[in-house]
Amino acid sequence: MGLSRTPFFAFHQAAGARLIDFGGWEMPVQYEGILAEHARVRTQVGLFDVSHMGEVRLKGPRALEVADYLLTNRMDDLVDGQARYSPMCTPDGGIVDDLIVYRVAADDIFICVNAANREKDTNWIVAHNPLPDEVEVIAEHDLWAQVAVQGPKAEALLQTLTDTDLSAIAYYAFALGTVAGVAGCVIARTGYTGEDGFEVFLPVAGADALWPALMAAGAPFGLAPIGLGARDTLRLEAKMLLYGSDMDEQSSPLEAGIAWAVKLDKPADFVGKAALLAQREGRLKKRLVGLVVEGRIARHGSAILEGGQPVGEVTSGTRSPTLGENIALAYVPPRLAKPGTRVVVDVRGRTAEAVVQKGPFYKRAT
Repeated sequence: MGLSRTPFFAFHQAAGARLIDFGGWEMPVQYEGILAEHARVRTQVGLFDVSHMGEVRLKGPRALEVADYLLTNRMDDLVDGQARYSPMCTPDGGIVDDLIVYRVAADDIFICVNAANREKDTNWIVAHNPLPDEVEVIAEHDLWAQVAVQGPKAEALLQTLTDTDLSAIAYYAFALGTVAGVAGCVIARTGYTGEDGFEVFLPVAGADALWPALMAAGAPFGLAPIGLGARDTLRLEAKMLLYGSDMDEQSSPLEAGIAWAVKLDKPADFVGKAALLAQREGRLKKRLVGLVVEGRIARHGSAILEGGQPVGEVTSGTRSPTLGENIALAYVPPRLAKPGTRVVVDVRGRTAEAVVQKGPFYKRAT
């Protein structure tokens, strides 16, 4: 089988994008270059095609209850127009995926899943739906295109194309509206870059109109299309995790540093709760930490050494374009996870020292 393509593929070709195989999708990795694209999002505004992401809808009078059971974060207190990030776990506490949940209504829950997990997540939700007679699980992957408009000028640009008051949409909230004449859009103040911005879900039929409208309206704001290369450096600076690299079914949310999205005290039971309670009361075997690496760039798979022996592993690493430092995420034993701790990394057969850093490497000024 050939690679899948998003509804915006022709625009990437026309813009001269360098295209790669990304999890079975033919996607743009860069246009003018990763460093330039990264800087554009940090200082102006960038346009991302994220249509490879998947969408699943829970429909029925007890849809919110089903979401609360499937996910580790609390869902029962969501209100219409609010979104929430959450892992979805196995009974053993491993991470099936990390998702964003949008409450359209009490009986209508819209979920965005990671691209590589579209089918896996749909099947998991169907198999673990506790109320199959009352709540329908609907795969809507092929119904939606999605763009992300990210950067300091994102709101000003997008506001020129919609009557929806974007200033009234708080972080992790959304509104239903029309963008560039395309009706039926979900306009969410979310993102994967560490900057302000929006992710817009739109009916597939509107894709041909939306992309050129955004590019034309964005010219005065410095808008340019951004590829997956800069998306990765941007999210890593903001310490946003990548499923399949920084977390998977062999790691729990407690180990992956996203315990804030696990509500062990929420009223409802949820898949993985017992295992995560036991893990919290016991001892974690590993912790995901941020590292500033001295002298060398530690990439995925680089070993963390103690006494010359591997005790952990780098999951993501790059040269931070914004900070001019080598940054990484890595799993280490809990004894090495305290901020300020110095560790040794094996970078392609040569050792480099690194320092554990708390919080994101980059945080935008508010």
